[in-house]
Amino acid sequence: MAQNRFSSTAGPSQRQLRVGELIRRKLSEVLARGDVHDPELNRFSITVGEVRCSPDLKVAMVYVLPLGGRDADAALVALQRNKGELRRMAAKGMSLKFAPELRFMLDETFDKLDDARRMFSDERVRRDVEGHPDDAAQGADDDGDDEPDR
Repeated sequence: MAQNRFSSTAGPSQRQLRVGELIRRKLSEVLARGDVHDPELNRFSITVGEVRCSPDLKVAMVYVLPLGGRDADAALVALQRNKGELRRMAAKGMSLKFAPELRFMLDETFDKLDDARRMFSDERVRRDVEGHPDDAAQGADDDGDDEPDR
């Protein structure tokens, strides 16, 4: 049965994902080569982590982080200042009806990853994940078969 185009789905469509990845790759190339004519922007080494497109593909949320996370606010200001030129360069070579408006946001997934690593390195959490030797002895039965005793 055909899907209703007005129904809300749980996640982005394949087209949104594909266009987002194309924009991410293109912006990464442009920023790595320093094609933008702004020396302030070119002094940053910026990682483009993810691009999420709106359902109508007119807006693209670009999640970025400068190398080491230093001067993130200055990098964001420089990206905002040059978003017209970046939009033109990103749309070049893509066959879209509209070049999406780029909205830059700081990528916080690296911070969340560090928090998760820190949490898993905590002694109490590691003990819970690995399990106590006492817990294994209490759960085992004496007769050697896999079935619990009755």
